[in-house]
Amino acid sequence: RSPRSDQEVKDEEMELFTKYYLEWKGGRKSASTSYVNIPRFYYRVGFQCCSRAFTIAKLWGQSTCNFADFLPCGKQFFTAKIFAKLLHNDPYGRISIMQFFNYVMRKVWLYQTRIGLSLYDVAGQGYLRESDLENYILELIPTLPQLDGLEKSFYSFYVCTAVRKFFFFLDPLRTGKIKIQDILACSFLDDLLELRDEELSKESQETNWFSAPSALRVYGQYLNLDKDHNGMLSKEELSRYGTGTLTNIFLDRVFQECLTYDGEMDYKTYLDFVLALENRKEPAALQYIFKLLDIENKGYLNVFSLNYFFRAIQEQMKIHGQDPVSFQDVKDEIFDMVKPKDPYKISLQDLINSSQGDTVTSILIDLNGFWTYENREVLVASDNDSTTDLLDT
Repeated sequence: RSPRSDQEVKDEEMELFTKYYLEWKGGRKSASTSYVNIPRFYYRVGFQCCSRAFTIAKLWGQSTCNFADFLPCGKQFFTAKIFAKLLHNDPYGRISIMQFFNYVMRKVWLYQTRIGLSLYDVAGQGYLRESDLENYILELIPTLPQLDGLEKSFYSFYVCTAVRKFFFFLDPLRTGKIKIQDILACSFLDDLLELRDEELSKESQETNWFSAPSALRVYGQYLNLDKDHNGMLSKEELSRYGTGTLTNIFLDRVFQECLTYDGEMDYKTYLDFVLALENRKEPAALQYIFKLLDIENKGYLNVFSLNYFFRAIQEQMKIHGQDPVSFQDVKDEIFDMVKPKDPYKISLQDLINSSQGDTVTSILIDLNGFWTYENREVLVASDNDSTTDLLDT
């Protein structure tokens, strides 16, 4: 037999290699390109599967599981410590399946959202800048059915409105960035993603800052205040905000301390103003207002500061034909409400700890707020009478 050429040897090696490789991979492919069995291409969404499982379990009368049954499928998300936290006095040491399901769903949601937000973390340091969060919310809008009615021309104003709430409350030092962990820990993202619900009630939309009606309300108020239609608000235009009873001295401080352009306020600065006045019980809002009240920039309010602002309230009362109230009486009531550590100074922390910060600030900056406080007993009695009349009816 004549010796084989190099080419024949290579061809044989390739044939053997192909043979053994295909055997290792599971055999030769069929010459036919059509499938004998059509592969599965549809899978139920996780929530639907779980709901179906719960329905079956309900028919069987099983709504609980013990730790031994649960461990094989739940160890990725669960530990004995977490199991103990969800255990509520069950005599057989079991937890509710629905309770566990809600826990896992929340955990998965946190993982998914954490990953989603991280995609916008350009610096990769666990923070989002204002522009990063704007991009995130802008791309989120098409996935929220409750925002389907928004015109695209309004998107930029909506994004600005939404982002300001995050930064107003989560960036008190105004660093221009907020931790992704803080975003996940607060309820704002829950409120935003609540807009996925196509059947969200009208009441829920009205109380949700991120809803279309709320955003349009805030922007509409801004446009109504802007009488000269230059896109900015002057002090005179802002004085008509709300009931139009904010004092001139307080408004002066707003324009002294807040960012303005040629003495006028833009929409972003206006949003901070609105968030502060609509959430006066919140620490971030109290910090905003406290900075305006602290005219001497000493970090506390003294008798001089209180008198400086209350004089404007007294002047407004005279204009409206009301008898001015003694400052000494109001000052004593404020210190009694706050109970500061130093009997002569009220710090921001004193206001927050007292849980009376909203009342104190309203007394000092808003005639309507002072009137409400001064007539609180009459208003309570009136409410009680109205309730009694309804019950009698």
